[in-house]
Amino acid sequence: MGIERVIGHVDGVPVGAVFHRRLDVMRAKLHQTNQRGISWLEDEDGSKVGDAIVLHGGYEDDEDHWDWIRYTGASKNKDKDPSGRLLRRQSWSYEDNAALRLSYERGHPIRVIRGYEGDPRYSPFDSYRYDGLYVITEVRTATSKRPAPDGSPIDICQFDLRRLLDREQVQTPLERHVVDVLAELEDEQERQGDERQYVEKFPRSRSMWVRRLIRDTAAAERIKELYEGKCQLCGLQLVGPDGKQYSEGAHIRPLGKPHHGPDVERNILCLCPNCHVRFDIGAITIGEDWSVIVRADASGVRLLPKLILKDSHRVQQEYLRYHRTYWEKQGAGRTR
Repeated sequence: MGIERVIGHVDGVPVGAVFHRRLDVMRAKLHQTNQRGISWLEDEDGSKVGDAIVLHGGYEDDEDHWDWIRYTGASKNKDKDPSGRLLRRQSWSYEDNAALRLSYERGHPIRVIRGYEGDPRYSPFDSYRYDGLYVITEVRTATSKRPAPDGSPIDICQFDLRRLLDREQVQTPLERHVVDVLAELEDEQERQGDERQYVEKFPRSRSMWVRRLIRDTAAAERIKELYEGKCQLCGLQLVGPDGKQYSEGAHIRPLGKPHHGPDVERNILCLCPNCHVRFDIGAITIGEDWSVIVRADASGVRLLPKLILKDSHRVQQEYLRYHRTYWEKQGAGRTR
């Protein structure tokens, strides 16, 4: 018997799972079809409710900021030209838009799948990726940035979505427990007025290892496999006596507050443990030309002049700029 489609997470499909084709996304029960952007199913009362959307370079009115999304509704094929440009206004009575709005009214979470033609900061390379649950926070009728061919304005159905907290993205009781404990520790620290110290440690070491237990995600694993465990900063490849390689997935713009970096391949490096720590504390940064910048030296350690990069690993300069700027403001060491 096949997996039943559900609202929320699909059992056996972790956040960060990658699929090579839209058909694979549909077969995993993440989305209703292999073509349309909005997916829906029948709720307990038989009403059609939205359960998933795909971000794949649809309309120019779409905005993707990882933590929140502005999403344009759907139109019938007759209301679009062959290139996908809207010819006339969108309707709230169209079943896709009506289903997604009903999910807003009922508070149902929405699965978000990003495709390779979406925002380059967050899109996977030549594939589709399940990026977890979002909730619709607002719906509205808006005017499209692009008018109809005759120059008249076009009304569109517009949805704002916000990504659920990390504790709501994990899918096993153990992971949820770890995330809840970590959140309590951080909340207690803030209540004690120690938030400044937490930020400067970028991030606090107590939380780093706990986060890695639940955040060495599919995205990090893919980057580590791509480089076969070879450190992108120093070239070291650690191999144990059992022949297994060891490396770590390092987020350039850290996850969680106060940095709110995305857990995507473009924000992850494959590093050895030593380089990972040095990168996390700002002793190493990376320049616009991919040069490795040593801000605080380590005796007897040699780094490569430039970051190792594979063609399919499209690291975003935006995240590297964030990392450099953050540590420039912190005054961590001196640039050599």
